[in-house]
Formats: sequence, C-alpha cells, structure tokens
Amino acid sequence: MSRSDAVLPPALLPWIRGIRRRAAAIRIALLAPPVAVAIVIADRFANSAVAVALAVLLLAIVVVVTRHALQRYDARWLARRLNAALPTFEDSLELLFEPAGANVPQAGPGGLAALQRARLQARLPRATLPDLRPAYPGRWFAAVWGGAVLVFMLALQAPALWSALHLSGAHAPDAARPGALLAARVQVEPPAYTGLGTQLLQSLDVKVPEGSKLRFELRLAADPNRATLEFHDGSRLVLRHEQEVWRAERVIEAATLVRLRLDPAGLAGEDGLHRIDVIKDRPPEVKVLTPDRTLNVLERGQKTWSLGFEASDDYGLGPAVLSVALAQGSGENIKTTQQTLVLEGNGDARHRVYRKTLDLDALGFAEGDDLVVRLAVSDNRPEQPNQTESASFILRWPSAPTAASIGMEGLVQKTLPAYFASERQIIIDSEALQATRATLAAQRFEARSDELGVEQKVLRLRYGEFLGEESEASAQHDDDAPAAKAQGFGDGSNVTSQFGHVHDKPEAATLLDVETRRLLKAALGEMWQAELHLRQANPDLALPFEYKALEYIKQVQQAERIYLARAGVQLPEVDLGRRLSGDRTGLRDRDAAVPPVASDDAPLGAIWQALDRDTAPPWQALEDWVHRHQSTLPDALGLLAAADRLEHDPHCGVCRAQLRALLWPLLPQPATALRPRPQPDAAGAAYLQALGAPQLGSQSP
Repeated sequence: MSRSDAVLPPALLPWIRGIRRRAAAIRIALLAPPVAVAIVIADRFANSAVAVALAVLLLAIVVVVTRHALQRYDARWLARRLNAALPTFEDSLELLFEPAGANVPQAGPGGLAALQRARLQARLPRATLPDLRPAYPGRWFAAVWGGAVLVFMLALQAPALWSALHLSGAHAPDAARPGALLAARVQVEPPAYTGLGTQLLQSLDVKVPEGSKLRFELRLAADPNRATLEFHDGSRLVLRHEQEVWRAERVIEAATLVRLRLDPAGLAGEDGLHRIDVIKDRPPEVKVLTPDRTLNVLERGQKTWSLGFEASDDYGLGPAVLSVALAQGSGENIKTTQQTLVLEGNGDARHRVYRKTLDLDALGFAEGDDLVVRLAVSDNRPEQPNQTESASFILRWPSAPTAASIGMEGLVQKTLPAYFASERQIIIDSEALQATRATLAAQRFEARSDELGVEQKVLRLRYGEFLGEESEASAQHDDDAPAAKAQGFGDGSNVTSQFGHVHDKPEAATLLDVETRRLLKAALGEMWQAELHLRQANPDLALPFEYKALEYIKQVQQAERIYLARAGVQLPEVDLGRRLSGDRTGLRDRDAAVPPVASDDAPLGAIWQALDRDTAPPWQALEDWVHRHQSTLPDALGLLAAADRLEHDPHCGVCRAQLRALLWPLLPQPATALRPRPQPDAAGAAYLQALGAPQLGSQSP
C-alpha cells in the first residue's frame, strides 16, 4: 500500500486499485508492440547479446513510464473526481481522508469538520460510485499494433537490405533487379575439438573459428541457370538449387573474400565482396611458476628439484611433456642423456597447473653436471596440434676450477679465482662495520667506510681492465696525450698505444663470450652503486648492491663451458689461378654509378599516383601484389575489398579515400638520393674568392 492509499477509507481501496490496473494495462498494451519488434530485429540482424541488452533497457523504460503514469491516480485526484461526480458529498470528500486534506482547515472533534465527516461516513456506503477507469484507446491500439506487425513483416522479408547497410562499403542490393540476393543464411559448424555449438548467421559476412564448415543458403529474386560463390583465391563453389533455396557447403581454413556470380550474365548478382574472417586456433600459453630464474645453482644438501608450470589454451589443452637432459663431462668430452616425462596437470580442459619434483640421485646428477629441463604443451587439435615450449631451465652443480683447455677449434676462457674472493671480503668488512656503527665514533666510522669504498673502486677497475674498459688512469692519460707524448719521445708504450691493437675498448676485448661479458658488466654496475654508498658512509645501503655483484660473479665463475671463437679476421681465399691474368669476371667497378634497386613494391607507387590523378589504377597489379604479400600485410582482405568497391564505383569519393588510407602505410620509403653539391651564385663565388678558397667544381692546381 502506497503512502497516498493509507489515508483513503477502506471502501475506496479496491475501487482505486481497479482504476490503476486499467491505466497500467493501457500503457503496457501501447508500449509492448514496439518493444517486441525492436528486440526481434536486434536478435535477427545483430546478435543475441545486443538483443538481451536492448530488452533489458526497453523493459526498464516501460516500467518507469508506467509508474510515472500511475502517480496521478492518488487520493487528491480521487477526491476531486468524486466531488464533481456526486453532489451528495458536498465538495467535502477530503474530510474522510486522515489526516485532513491540506485545503481543509484543522478543527477539533467537536467542530463543524467532525460533524461533516460523520455525515459523509454515513453516506459513503449508500453512494453509487461512478466508473472512473480510463477508456481503452481503440484507435491508438489499432495504429500501434498495425504498425508493429507491418515493421515485423518488412524485417522478415528484407534481411539483405539490413546486411548491406552494415557491410563496410558494400552496395545495397536492388530487390527489383532480377537475380538480386534477397536473403542469406550461413550455418557455422565449428570443429568438434573446439567444443563450440552451431551458429546460424543472417549474412554472408561472418567471422568463424578456423576449420569450420559453412553451409550457405541463399534466396534470389529470380531463378538463374547457375549460381556460384567465387573466392578471392580463384576457387569456386557451385550452389545447388533445392526448393527455391540455393545451397552449398565448404570448410574454411583461412580468411577470404567471396562474391556471388549468376549465370546468365544478365542476371548479375551482388557486385560487392563479402568477407569471411577466421579466428585462428592460438597455441597454448605456458607460464613458469618455479624456478624463478633460468640458471640455478645446486644448494648444499639439495636432493630434489621442484618444477611448476601453468598452461592455458583457447579451446583445450593436450599432452604436456617435460624434457630432461643431463649433461656430464667437460671440454669436448660432454655426454648428454635425454629423457621425457608426461605430466598430468590439475585443472580444467583449458587451464592446468603442472608440478613435478625431480629426484637428483635417481637421475645420476653429480658434481660438475648440468640438468636442463623444458616443458612442451600441445593443444587438443587432432591434426597438427599447436605446441608451445617453455624456456630451458638449468640446474648446475658447480665444479672445481680447472686449467684452461687448449688444442681445440676455440679457446675455453676461465675467469681468475682471485677476483671472486675480493667482493666477498668487502661484504664481510661492510657487515662488520655496520655492526659497530653504534659504538664507533662518527669520524672513525666515516673514514673506515670511505676506505671500503676505495677498495670497492680498486676491485671495479680490475674488472674493468679484464673486460677491456678504460681505467681512470688511462682516461686521464688520454686527456694529457700531447704533453705525455712530447715528454716520452721514443717510449715504446706510446708507440704501441698510437699504432698497436686497441685493447682499452669493450668492442675490442675478445676474451669472453657475450653472455659472460653481460654478467660482468652487470656486476660492475652493482659495484658502482656500492662504492657510491660506501663513500657516503652508508654501508647498510651498499650491502644489497654488494650481494648482487657477488651473485653475478658467482654465475660467471660457475659457467665452465664457455667456448670462444679464435680472434682474427677471416679473409677470403685467394684464387691463384686468376692471379696476374687480368680476368675481372665477377668484379665490380667501385667508381661506377650505383645501379637502381629493383623493388617489388613498384605497383603501389603506380596505384597511388593513379588515385592522386583520379584515374583508373591497375587493379590486376594491385591484386597480384596483395596475393604475393598477403602473409605480411596487416589487413590484406580489407585492402582487396576497398579496391573492389572503388573499381565498381569509380565516382565514390569515400571509397577512394578509404583505399588511399589503406595504401599509405604500405608505400615503400624513397631511396636516399646522392645529390651533387650546389654551385654557388655570384655573391657566393665572390665570397669564396675573397677567402682564397677554390671555387666548387674547379680544378686544383
């Protein structure tokens, strides 16, 4: 019961509720037909999600409109209508409502108001109340329901028109023209392994999973002798005529464009291309949970190695195989043992977590060995399943330092053990200094921290020399190079630095491989930060960088199998048979002009120029170019469709602009042209002559 109904006499409650029910029924009867037609059209020509969203929105609007319309049928409206219809109430029906109406003065029980209220209460049961329910608007009902039925029938009979309005640039079919497409329905049956159900689409422009079987059903305004679907790759699909419907089936493996062709030629079907996009079956995604790093060093007392992987796929996961390789030995005598383990994951068909604990003793993992694991996960595709492999993860048992191997094709570089103990000593001294900070005098503490910073600097410079980087002393020597050379004339070191092989550049250092150099450079960066904080008397801030530097150095120390190519330039062998013979076959003249480069993108330039001049571009050349580069283009089908629209409608300015927008990112960059130096004018020549400089282009004496 609403707040306004609470003041009404009980005898009037059923009566006013009947009035409201009639008003609500009229509103719903007027709003229901357009709402139903809108939902049906959205479901038929858009998709189910749009139809559901539209239904919720329209129903909410109907509820709000109906509630707003019923608010006028309140107690004040009822009193006004009854006073006008029944003179026996003497325009004072408001006195029956408690509390009294706003227009009636307040009075006590013994006043005139109480006397009149008692009289009205006695008359109300004997009064014949008029029918105040709103009348049904017959004309409005006929107009609304008739219009809804008409719109619904047009929607059922003209799906092709709706589809054409939503195609990108497709021309609307002419239903009055013989052979025009009236309706198209495509039944999509995805592959069984996807687990997707069959879809029924009302257009030739569809987006389907890879490998889906499409069943085409077309209705034409007239019956041609033959109807064919032509695909842009040159293949054809002949439609069969069954009960006024043209049907055909085809499995779609790749995105394509299709056009309807009718025979005889006078019954031309739709000129526009229809696009069939394909949703590719993506390979599984693999995420490594444990370990958290690629290279792992065996800890003391470690007997097992725990591995964790997470995999997901768009349709479903297949088998997961863990590859375990054990590398034993050193130098050239390395023996590798390979085995595979099938893992059973936990989770559903599309998302699983795999965990495996390897027993190192059972695998024969011993000192100096490397254990390499990698997970390969396939999806549930029956033929040629997609497979994803994780990165390789290594568990290394560090071996004792050995002498560098020689006599191989390459060199095995061993890092110097003395370098690796120094950083550990700096860490020990920094921890000890930090522990005595509360008891040590501030001046002594700062001095000791600065001394540690100097030691860190010395160690960093030693590593810099080992990598081939410049030291601070050499940098200072380079700044004073003229003076130093003048004072040390005849010094062999100066001659070597000027004319010898440069070893103080990182690019010239050939002792280490790329990965080892990367680790050592990372260690140098951490040493820089540690030195900075030690010089500022903050050993607590320097310790994290010292730990990180030591960790990088350990990885270098444990990288035993580092093979480096021999240094030197590999020159081509000299053909002694042609020496001193004057045979220049295969040689090129360096002074000759640069020959033009033949580019496969030449058709794009011609097409762009034709579009700029509003002339007909070479369409066949564009189509051939797109077919050759289809795998590398961002939207090959869109480019072909835009070209087809402009070819069939040369006066379409929007079509021309769309094609230009698609071609612009594909145009080749112009080659750099070698231009001659411009000759100076009279003023420039006079200026150069005044300076005593020879003019450009003149011969030197």
